[in-house]
Amino acid sequence: MPLKPRPLHLTADHVARIPVIEDPGQPNYPGIRVATDADYNAEVARIMDTAPAGDFWIFALSSLIWNPATEYDQQRIAVANGWHRSFCLFDQRWRGNPKQPGLMMCLDRGGSCRSIAYRIPTGTIKANMDKLVRREMSMVPNAFPGRWIKVATAEGPLTALAFAINRKSTRYVGGLTLAERADRLAQAHGWKGSMAEYVLSTVQKLEEYGIHDRNLWQIQRMVAERIDHHYPPHREV
Repeated sequence: MPLKPRPLHLTADHVARIPVIEDPGQPNYPGIRVATDADYNAEVARIMDTAPAGDFWIFALSSLIWNPATEYDQQRIAVANGWHRSFCLFDQRWRGNPKQPGLMMCLDRGGSCRSIAYRIPTGTIKANMDKLVRREMSMVPNAFPGRWIKVATAEGPLTALAFAINRKSTRYVGGLTLAERADRLAQAHGWKGSMAEYVLSTVQKLEEYGIHDRNLWQIQRMVAERIDHHYPPHREV
């Protein structure tokens, strides 16, 4: 049974202080273009053609936990060994902008990641993949293509679809310390919202499930501290 969530340093009040901006427009990443319907259809076909026999599972890492793009009829806490959560995807539109780029989260190699796996109902897989791919792959080549990974659950091992960073992508950002990542996350805002909101929503949902990600916990604290510094709370005189 999930433990009672612990109080976070980062709060909705911190998120509300981040300046809102207008849509910065489609970014111009070297060698990357906007995805077309043909790209979406090809990616859905690739995923379905390579899917293992039996149930169809998705390993949710961050926003798919608190804002799923698909239907599901079962969920399990799952551990992906050999992978970890990382703010490593350069972003100038969704939750960042050209002056203050964001860092979206993907799976990256190394370590271990405890999260949630969802099972897609039989008979709805194609329709759900159409929705999921259009959400996760706005540009091509995709910096974090879907791939099948092994995960462990209390009920037994599964093979699940996960979105892992391609370290050869020009959008990959590696080698930053937690403090350097927090510096970016505390100020970035795009047309979908702020990075602070993204961090808060993810860590809140994980804590509700009793999942404690040590690095993510440290980052939310650092982000709160930096927001307090850059955007102090308004105090009545």
